[in-house]
Amino acid sequence: MQTRKKYIFLTFLASWLLLFFGGDQLRRFAFFPGRKAEAQRNWPRWTDRSLLKSFADPEELQSDGDPSLPSPRERRAAWLSVYKNSRCRMETCFDFSRCEKNGFKVFTYPRERDQPLSESYGKILTSIERSRYYTPNPEEACLFILSIDTLDRDHLSGQYVRNVDEKIHNFPLWNGGRNHLIFNLYSGTWPNYTEDLGFDIGQAILAKASFYTESFRPGFDISIPLFSKDHPQRGGEKGWLYQDSIPPKKKYLLVFKGKRYLTGIGSGTRNALHHIHNGKDIVSLTTCKHGKDWEKHKDTRCDKDNVDYEKFDYQELLHNSTFCIVPRGRRLGSFRFLEALQAACIPVLLSDGWELPFAEAIDWGKAAVVGNEKLLLQIPSAVRCIHPERVLAFQQQTQFLWDAYFSSVDKIVHTTLEIIKDRLRPHRSRSRFLWNALPGGLLALPDFSTHLGDFPFYYLQLGSSPSEKFTAFIRASSPADSLSQPILRLIQAVSGSQYCAQILVLWSSEKPPPPRGKWPRTTVPLTIIQGSGKLSDRFFPYVAIQTDAVLSLDEHTSLSTSEVDFAFVVWRSFPERIVGFLTRSHFWDPEQRRWGCTSRWTNELSIVLTAAAFYHRYYHSLFTEYLPVGLRELADGLAACEDILMNVLVAAVTKLPPIKVTQRKQQKDTVPQQVGCEGGRGRGDPSWAAKQSPSPLHSPPKVKGTAGAGSRRFSQRHDCLNQLAAWFGSMPLVSSQLRLDPVLFKDQVSVLRKKYPRLEKL
Repeated sequence: MQTRKKYIFLTFLASWLLLFFGGDQLRRFAFFPGRKAEAQRNWPRWTDRSLLKSFADPEELQSDGDPSLPSPRERRAAWLSVYKNSRCRMETCFDFSRCEKNGFKVFTYPRERDQPLSESYGKILTSIERSRYYTPNPEEACLFILSIDTLDRDHLSGQYVRNVDEKIHNFPLWNGGRNHLIFNLYSGTWPNYTEDLGFDIGQAILAKASFYTESFRPGFDISIPLFSKDHPQRGGEKGWLYQDSIPPKKKYLLVFKGKRYLTGIGSGTRNALHHIHNGKDIVSLTTCKHGKDWEKHKDTRCDKDNVDYEKFDYQELLHNSTFCIVPRGRRLGSFRFLEALQAACIPVLLSDGWELPFAEAIDWGKAAVVGNEKLLLQIPSAVRCIHPERVLAFQQQTQFLWDAYFSSVDKIVHTTLEIIKDRLRPHRSRSRFLWNALPGGLLALPDFSTHLGDFPFYYLQLGSSPSEKFTAFIRASSPADSLSQPILRLIQAVSGSQYCAQILVLWSSEKPPPPRGKWPRTTVPLTIIQGSGKLSDRFFPYVAIQTDAVLSLDEHTSLSTSEVDFAFVVWRSFPERIVGFLTRSHFWDPEQRRWGCTSRWTNELSIVLTAAAFYHRYYHSLFTEYLPVGLRELADGLAACEDILMNVLVAAVTKLPPIKVTQRKQQKDTVPQQVGCEGGRGRGDPSWAAKQSPSPLHSPPKVKGTAGAGSRRFSQRHDCLNQLAAWFGSMPLVSSQLRLDPVLFKDQVSVLRKKYPRLEKL
C-alpha cells in the first residue's frame, strides 16, 4: 500500500513539473503555429530607438532573405537539368586510354562556315590550335573541344546558340560528352540566373565562370575567371606593382565603384555596401543608372548615389586603394576580379558559394580576402587588422597570379588544360607549391621532375645550391674530315677546368665524325652525339646531361680555363639566368615600328649568345617541351634565331636579364663592332658563315647599307626577334648594364693576391 502511494505521488509530481515548466512551450508549438511564425518575423522594437541609430531600412530587416534568389529546390532542378551525370569523376567519366599512346593532345572540331562564333570563343580556339597540345588528327586526341560557341548561354543574348543538343548529338565523336571540354562564361537568364546551359553536357568536363560550389564537381569540373571580349589573346598588360618595388601607403583602404541592382538577384549585397562608406579611407560608390527601366525602380538614395558616383574615377580608385571589394553581380563572378588582381588591389570577395577560379591549383588565401555577404559590416575592421608585411605579400601574390595565369586568354586556356593533364598522371603532377610560387605551374614542367631541387628557381627557398660540376656541350658543324685547331684548343681548355664533369660534342655535320683516336685525350669523359643538323638540336634535353649546369659552346669559340672557371662560379650564384661572355642588345625602332638588335659594344645588354654561356639544363626541357613546334621550326629556319629564342624564353620565365662576365681582350677583338645581331658570331668567325641556313619560306626585304647574303641574314635576325615578340604577346627581353668581374680585377696589387690573374693578360 505504501509503495502504491509512492508511485502515485511521483506520477503527480512529474505531471505538475511538466505542465509548470514546459506547458507554455507545448501550447505554443501545438496550438499556435501562426503566432510562432509571426513572433519569429517581428524584429525587436527597441524602447530606446532615439538613442540607437538604425543602419538599415525596416523593410530590409523584416525580410528573411533576398526573394529574388532561387530556392534550393529551384537550384537543384536547374542543376539536374545540366548535370545528369552529377557524380562524374575522372575515373568514371573520362577515358584514360585515349591519352596513353600519343600523350595529352587536344583536337578542336572543324569550324562550320554558317556557325556564329563570338570573339572570346574564337580566342579560346586559337589558343588551343597554336599551342603544343594541339593535334589536327582526332585519332590522336585525348581531349576534344567543340566548335560550337557555348560561352554565352543566356537565351536573351544575341550570341546565344540554339539547338545545341541536337547539333552535338549528331557529332560522331561526341560519345555522350566523354573526353570533351566545354567552356562557358554566362549561364541562365533573368530573373534567377541559374546554372542552366540549355543543353545536356553529358559526361563532358565543364570549364565555367561563376561556378556555384554546390554545382561544382570536384576533381572533374574547372572554375575559370570571367573575362571580357577585350581580354588580350596573348601576352597581356603587366601588373601595376613593379618587381622589387615597395608600394607607398595608399590613399584609400577599401573601395568599390559599380552598379547597384535595385531588384533581382545580387541586389541584396550591393544595396548594403553604402553602410561601410565613410568618405575618407573607405569609399563605396554605386549607381542606379543602368538598364532601360531603372527609373521605375529607383529608391530615395538613387539621385544622391548617382551624383557621388561621378565624382571619382574608377582607374584612380584602383591605383590608390589597398583593398578592392569584389561583390557578386547578377552572377557570382565579375570583371572587377581580374581588374583588382592586375592593379595589385587585394580582392575582398563577397560572393557566397563561388568556387574560385582554378582553386584546385591556386591558394587564394595568399592573394585575396574571402568575406561573407552576411557579415559585410565586419569587413572594414577585418582588413584593418591585416599587418602591413602581409599586405605587401598579398599584393605581390596578386601580381604573380595575374601574370602567370590570368593576363591573357592563352594563359587561362593553358592553365585549364594543364590542370586536366595533371589529373591524368597524379604521380607526375605539380605540387601546390609549384602552382603558387614563381615562375608558376605553366613553366614548371612535371615531365622534367617533381622534385623542387631539380629546378633552377627554388634553391633559395630550399637553402641549397646547384651541383658543383658542369657539362660542356659543344656544337660542331665543320665539314672538314679532320678536327680544326680551334675545337682542339677549346676541348683542352674546358677539360682543364676543375668543375668540368664531362664534354659532349654534338656532331651536326653531314659527314661522319672523325674516329675516336683523332680526338684529344682528356681527363674527363668525352662523348660524341650524332645530331640531325637542326640548329635547335643544341637545346634538346639529352639524357647524357646529368649536371645542373650546361656550358654551351660553338666549335670556334675561344676560351681559357680561367674564364670558364670564373663564369661557372658566377652562374652558381644566379642559376636561373644565362651567364656568358658575348652579348647583344635589343631596341625599338620607332620609324619602322619594329624591334631590332645591335652588336655594338655599349653599356646595354639583353642577350647573351649561347656560343659561350652557362645555363641550367632545365631550359633544354623547357625549350623542347614548352615551346610549340612552330617556334622551334622558326629557330631552325632563320639565321641565328635559336640564340635569340633561348634568351627570350629564359627572360619570359625569370623576368630578369642575363649576366655578362669578364672576358679576355683577344676575345673582344675577334668580334667586329657593327650594327646588327650577327647571330652570336662575327663575320670573321668561320662558324658564323657555316651555321647560316636561310629558310626559302622567308624572303625579308633588303636593308640599306648591306648587300646580298649579309643583308638577308641581317634581316632574318630582326624578323626572328619580331616574330618571337608577336608570339609571346610582348617583348620579354630585359636590359641590363651589369658586368661581373673577379675581385681585384685590374687592381694595382700583386698578382699573387688575384684568383684569376690570367683574365688580365692580353
